[in-house]
Amino acid sequence: MTSRARLAVVGSLNVDIVATAARLPQPGETIGDGVLRREPGGKGANQAAAAARLGARTRMLGCVGNDGDGDLLIGALESAGVDAAGVTKVDAPTGTAVIMVDAAGENSIVVCPGANAEVDAAALAIIDDEAVLLQLEVPFDVVRRVVASTPGFVAVNAAPAHPLPDDLVERVDLFVVNESEYALMPELARARLVAVTLGAEGAELREHGTVIARASGVAPAAVRSTVGAGDAFTAAIVVAMLSEETPAAALEIACRVGSAAVEHLSAQPPFGRLDDYRPETPGLAVDRS
Repeated sequence: MTSRARLAVVGSLNVDIVATAARLPQPGETIGDGVLRREPGGKGANQAAAAARLGARTRMLGCVGNDGDGDLLIGALESAGVDAAGVTKVDAPTGTAVIMVDAAGENSIVVCPGANAEVDAAALAIIDDEAVLLQLEVPFDVVRRVVASTPGFVAVNAAPAHPLPDDLVERVDLFVVNESEYALMPELARARLVAVTLGAEGAELREHGTVIARASGVAPAAVRSTVGAGDAFTAAIVVAMLSEETPAAALEIACRVGSAAVEHLSAQPPFGRLDDYRPETPGLAVDRS
């Protein structure tokens, strides 16, 4: 990467309460012999940590509680190289995600927003030369106001799925979703650029609904948890595009980073720099002639 991109991440910070067991329970069923972990998480914080480790100069903007969990999350971001001065402490409990993970790395998640619901767009200061990355785990009005007021590059990881108004669809430079979310938000077919993850099959990049690039999935050495894979992919494609990679190369890099993420139990893995994931042969640019 020839220069360090400047990125502000506006989003959620959660403590992940993770129970790992041989399989996920059925409704009404109790499963024993689980292993419990407590780790930093939240889509916003995960993406900020990944972006910083990949080499972007990254700031995190969001809210945590005035409690020990809030201190844990801020410390984890700082350890990853993120400027966490924009994380505000409020009189609400720090957000929490209750996660169950099976032996194959599949997961089920319930998010309790807590302090994330207190994020106030009026208190968020975006620097003119910063790109901005948001998700939909903070109040939707905050997302709309930040997008509308940001002069530079804006990316939105539209998860969890939510109906998107025209002003958002028309303004955002890059949306990132999985294939299920893309199906739930047909308005994304009008967006200027959408990265759609396809699980083990890789990903594709759509311009106003038309596929312009594809990248194959990258088999990980082992699958330990898929919890942070989408966040890693999102951070990587944003950082790669800000680093002036071609769309096809950015997509390939993001698939490689997402694959590396599932090899770790943590949602904030210890990634290398962006150059470590650059392929010798870039992903497939689709011929539109």
